Amino acid sequence: MLPADPVFWFFAAAAVTCFGFAKGGFGGIGMAGTPILALVVPPLEAAAILLPILLMQDAISLWAFRREWDAWNLKVLLPGAVAGIGIAWALAAYVSDAWVKLIIGVIAFVFVMNQWFGLAAKAAKATRPSAASGILWGAASGFTSTLAHAGSPPMNIHVLPQKLPKMVFIGTFTIFFAAVNAIKVVPFFFLGEFTDRVLVIALVLMPLAIFTNIAGIRLARRVPEELFYRIAYFLMFLVALALIWQGASAIL
Repeated sequence: MLPADPVFWFFAAAAVTCFGFAKGGFGGIGMAGTPILALVVPPLEAAAILLPILLMQDAISLWAFRREWDAWNLKVLLPGAVAGIGIAWALAAYVSDAWVKLIIGVIAFVFVMNQWFGLAAKAAKATRPSAASGILWGAASGFTSTLAHAGSPPMNIHVLPQKLPKMVFIGTFTIFFAAVNAIKVVPFFFLGEFTDRVLVIALVLMPLAIFTNIAGIRLARRVPEELFYRIAYFLMFLVALALIWQGASAIL
């Protein structure tokens, strides 16, 4: 039942490590997790293997960041996310992963470029988007998270410009994706992705998931706030390039 190929376990360990540090507070790096594992197994199976791991990491991070979060952002993001998950479930058999990655990659790239060089870079203070923005980007996040665990760029487009205190941002990010991942269990179950093989692989990887999650939490607490946001934007930039390359390579 368990894969014997050491190459599989190398990529699986790398994917789990990415998500561990992402759940610790460095959200952008988690975007690499599913694509890394998808190099050795089909994308939907990769997402199914990682989902139980994400749920465990979510539980740890929820406890660590339970005191600081922004209620308004969750109120506008989560209803949209539920709609996005439902749409992804309905379209899972018809939507191309490549096009999803390409579109999200382009949106994320434009957003980061605007933050670095455009009008947003000249803004003297934080800006709070509208509730409609939260619903829209929450839906996009739920949609892309369901198909490829790639929900952080849309969510970040809504939240990062607000320049929330570092721990409030991490807490809000943690609660949002903990809720999204819990809801995603339903479509993955009905799609028949939780096979015995998938669950056993996830169980074997769980100790590494816990270790890397705790390491990420400790590191995030020690990084100064200004540096943290620089890292967050830089990781989002790298993720955008990776998504554009993956999507375009599969389409062309």
